[in-house]
Amino acid sequence: MLQIHANLSSCIIPRLYNAPILRSQPAFPNNTGKRFINSNSRTPIRTISSSSPVMGSEFKPEEARVPPAIPPPTRPINKFKIALCQLSVSANKERNIAHARKVIEEAAEKGARLVLLPEIWNSPYSNDSFPVYAEDIDAGGNESPSTAMLAELAQSLQITIIGGSIPERSGDKLYNTCCVFDTDGKLKAKHRKIHLFDIDIPGQMTFKESKTLTAGETPTIVDTDVGRIGIGICYDIRFQELAAIYAARGAHLLCYPGAFNMTTGPLHWELLQRASIYLFMYQLYVATCSPARDSGSNYVAWGHSTLVGPFGEVLATTEHDEAIVISEIDYSLIEQRRTYLPFQSQRRGDLYQLVDLQRQNSTKTH
Repeated sequence: MLQIHANLSSCIIPRLYNAPILRSQPAFPNNTGKRFINSNSRTPIRTISSSSPVMGSEFKPEEARVPPAIPPPTRPINKFKIALCQLSVSANKERNIAHARKVIEEAAEKGARLVLLPEIWNSPYSNDSFPVYAEDIDAGGNESPSTAMLAELAQSLQITIIGGSIPERSGDKLYNTCCVFDTDGKLKAKHRKIHLFDIDIPGQMTFKESKTLTAGETPTIVDTDVGRIGIGICYDIRFQELAAIYAARGAHLLCYPGAFNMTTGPLHWELLQRASIYLFMYQLYVATCSPARDSGSNYVAWGHSTLVGPFGEVLATTEHDEAIVISEIDYSLIEQRRTYLPFQSQRRGDLYQLVDLQRQNSTKTH
């Protein structure tokens, strides 16, 4: 098993709930400019006098998020090691579970307090396999041997496990589901993939998860012994509104188990991770974990499990072979990064809003 170690010299903070809306606000005049009517529209447009610039106090950053952002919680820990376990996956489910157990134990021996597994690690990644390998997570025990193993190890090793994802059976529906177990071995959260991977690039890649899977309906943020974590699965990373919700709910870290392929992986995998936290101004850590590449499988994963820091820097990564990527997260550097680039106080609440519908609706009912 290849071991990769890297020290993190930076860290982050973000947050969560149901689907957001990015809403643009029309510009209206104030006493710093004048109003005129566009010849093709009756919409008022504001122009700014060069002698009277808009000051920061007029930006209304507190109104850029609705409801307002939640302050991040007190960090339960400042520094800890994270392990990204880039597992090889076979058609033998029992072998996959036993192998994952061995790798998690090895990561814990190396000092990892948080372990992240890949997307669909107990099954081949195919629509034909999802129904066959699916487990009833809520029933637990023999009905879900994959999660039973994760719960047992989380408790016995006293670590937090972000359990990648497995096919989940719930009634007559199948989901792509990530389970989070804290150090007590209890199931802390269950994230069902919100954005299903349906793409068709002629001659390169065609896959439609919606043929067998149902989309989840709820963003997932969870408080653990290693901080507040927002969860997404693979294709979820492409939708920056989800990351924006997690940031606005005070997450310290975003975790995305994923299985990008040989077409989209080289183009977008690292780019999306770095953009999620820096270009979109969320300034937190992002950890991703892929299956190892198997060139003989029907779906070939890109690999390259990665940890990205709050300045958008790659802190630790690997290639495509099976590996354990171990690195250190240091939450104490979050405030420093946000002081350097104070994005939070520079948002233009007078021009646009992120509306967290789930939080907003919850507020109305209480």
